[in-house]
Amino acid sequence: MKNQTEPVLYNFHTLPRERVRAGVERCAFRGEAVISVMNWIDPGNDVRPHSHDFEQLVMILAGTARYHVGDQVFECTPGSMLRVPAGQVHYIEVVGAETVLNVDLFSPIRDDYLHLVEYQTEFLIPPFAIDQPGKPESSNA
Repeated sequence: MKNQTEPVLYNFHTLPRERVRAGVERCAFRGEAVISVMNWIDPGNDVRPHSHDFEQLVMILAGTARYHVGDQVFECTPGSMLRVPAGQVHYIEVVGAETVLNVDLFSPIRDDYLHLVEYQTEFLIPPFAIDQPGKPESSNA
């Protein structure tokens, strides 16, 4: 088992995906303080405006979309990057017939997305559980 101080490589094409709803799937990859969520969003999916208390960075890798943030609409193509400030109502609308691949970055890590990264065994051991001089050992009490 790797620990958190070693580099680690995964491929989002082979990670377990979660079906969020018809036309939307996702998987995730995390570091110590950031989580990256890959989304596959099909044309015609049901849009869901929402907001949250943390900022979100969005990167469009494939497809074309309109990204709505507050009263603004951003035309997004592959390579587009967008910052969604905390508290802003936002959603993505696919334009055209191609599935949109977009990556969302969140820091701190969203607790409600931790189930998406359970495969990352390097994060199963709490950081202080590794025997290190000067670090407290964890207790299973």
